[in-house]
Amino acid sequence: MDVEKVFHMKGGVGDTSYFNNSSVQKSVAEKMKDITLDAIEQMYVTLRPRNLGIADLGCSSGSNALLYIKRMVGTVEKAAQSVQQAAPEFRVCLNDLPTNDFNTVFQALPDLYQELKKGRNNDAPSVYVAAYPGNFYGRLFPENSLHFVYSFSSLHWLSRVPPGIYDEQGMLLNRKSIYITKNSPTEVCEAYAKQFRQDFSLFLKCRSEEVVTGGRMVLVLTGRSSPDFYCKDNIFAWELLYQSFNILVSKGKVEEEKVDSYDVHYYGPSREEIEDEVRTEGSFKLDRVEMLKKETDCTSSGAAIAKTVRAVQESMLSHHFGEAMLDELFDEYGTLLDREMAKEAVTFIDIALVLTRL
Repeated sequence: MDVEKVFHMKGGVGDTSYFNNSSVQKSVAEKMKDITLDAIEQMYVTLRPRNLGIADLGCSSGSNALLYIKRMVGTVEKAAQSVQQAAPEFRVCLNDLPTNDFNTVFQALPDLYQELKKGRNNDAPSVYVAAYPGNFYGRLFPENSLHFVYSFSSLHWLSRVPPGIYDEQGMLLNRKSIYITKNSPTEVCEAYAKQFRQDFSLFLKCRSEEVVTGGRMVLVLTGRSSPDFYCKDNIFAWELLYQSFNILVSKGKVEEEKVDSYDVHYYGPSREEIEDEVRTEGSFKLDRVEMLKKETDCTSSGAAIAKTVRAVQESMLSHHFGEAMLDELFDEYGTLLDREMAKEAVTFIDIALVLTRL
């Protein structure tokens, strides 16, 4: 399967569309914003660069990408005033896959520049925005060119399906599943964990060559609440998606063999796994770790959650199954989600990290 179709969550920075009506989720989004702006302020006050390089990894084509630029520019300008410095010039590097619709973002740039000029005379900040298409499991930017990097809702997508979920004869060890379930053998769990460690380590190594000493990164990714591979917040959504496939199999809409050969390029790491890999790779100091909980409530809709999952999985599902079954698949998925969430609230976990380049 083409792994270029999997890495970045669509919908913009910190996409949280399936909880838009939840006060809990609004507080999570505010927390993410505060963590990001605190980190860039601390970086600026420490380094005080005259030419500040910022990168958004997994920018997508949503409006949030430019909203965060506006917020960060404002935060740095205030920090510059507090230390009696002129505000720096801003180089903003937007990264996503080459298939991303960067034109949509660029068409909104005049509005951003107009917003930045509001209430000023002729002293609007110098902000230069460019696209850097590519896969962030590799180098993207020149050496020592960045001071601040952020990536939301992207790093839980792996570079590939872990090869360790197949035996030496190429037979799948994780039948009757598309991800880890309570019935998955330990070898499957360990294969997913190994692939995450490899990918995350490579990500850190590549960024270490691009970020200046003392530069910061803020990373937010979907994780799990405990070291237990089988905890509900790690497997819940994927088990229900597999059940949705089974419904279509029973209706003759999808071949069972097709479902058995499909696996997701996803892994929800634990806090301990992330901390261990940061220490092992050794290029960054982990300054802060926050576990951000998003709990469904009576305002949460299964159809909305299904829509969010579809936004990420659609290209891969179309490649593997074709497009004809997608609408029915996600209708069934939304129904199952509603049924389960009516029984009890379901918690999803985001893990927020702040790292400093050593």
